[in-house]
Amino acid sequence: MSAKSLATLFTQALMISGFVVVMMLLIEYLNVLSAGKWQEKLARHTWGQYLVGALLGVIPGCLGAFTAVALYSHRVLTLGAVVTAMIAGSGDEAFVMLALFPKQALMLMGILFVFGLVVGVLVDVVGRRQRTHVPGVGLELHGADCVQCFPRGRILAQWRECSPARGTLGTVLVVFLAGVLTGQLGPGEWNWVRVSLVFVSALALFIVATVPDHFLEEHLWRHIAVKHAPRVFLWTLGALIVMHLLTSVLHLEPAIRRGKWLVLLLACVVGLIPESGPHLIFVTLFAQGLIPFSVLLASSVVQDGHGMLPMLAHSRREFLLIKAINFAAGLGLGAAAMALGG
Repeated sequence: MSAKSLATLFTQALMISGFVVVMMLLIEYLNVLSAGKWQEKLARHTWGQYLVGALLGVIPGCLGAFTAVALYSHRVLTLGAVVTAMIAGSGDEAFVMLALFPKQALMLMGILFVFGLVVGVLVDVVGRRQRTHVPGVGLELHGADCVQCFPRGRILAQWRECSPARGTLGTVLVVFLAGVLTGQLGPGEWNWVRVSLVFVSALALFIVATVPDHFLEEHLWRHIAVKHAPRVFLWTLGALIVMHLLTSVLHLEPAIRRGKWLVLLLACVVGLIPESGPHLIFVTLFAQGLIPFSVLLASSVVQDGHGMLPMLAHSRREFLLIKAINFAAGLGLGAAAMALGG
């Protein structure tokens, strides 16, 4: 691989992972602002269980999946509602899909939303599971999390005593925004993708500049910048390098296209891994036109990033059960879509 090719892949990975991290910042901000205002009302209704699960799942990133598991462990959601959340969700890879092929990504998210609802209901009907809501039981919000996200009169003081986390995040976002504005990152021409990148980056910079220190340290720095950002970048760069080697060096495109049924099965097996990243291989293959939509669909149904990891601590049996259900659902849906030419 030439140095020029590696530099190009590095730039692409930087743009994609930068978009992912920026969207994570926005989702984290909105999540804290709205936490606790919806769960009691929706969970009291029969369909509220599954609607909550689908809405949590369709939120890009791991927050929705983590919340679904927490609600299940606190007897707010049924097992079927958790299955709905995991099918509807695509983990951190949802951000990447939105960056690479936004139209198809939105269509995929819509299909997963509806399919997750159907499978979740069937799981509870077949298993004869009843609603589990107990009034007054649910997610707890720590007092420090219920912060004023725009503390008037304290913003300048926070910058005068700027913490390393705020300074680092602010600088990185300014550099990323400048790269997008100058065309060094993302599209070289002004289009809706470039405008969107500028808009969300500016919003993220505003959030970093204004939120209180506790919010920034706990939610934006430790959870996103330290935990997620390096992993997203490395997985993205790795996936791009692998795809470059497969297509430009080894020329395996014909073999991949001929073995689409084997690739479908492989995508479902890889989706069983409770980790965010392996799914990016199939995302990249689809973006390059090497696999059909049915393979991406099946992979998206089975995989849930690392959203299921908290379930391991709660119940290994139910972790395996949910994974088995999603594997069967993903393989069945993907096979049906491929048979229909999708």
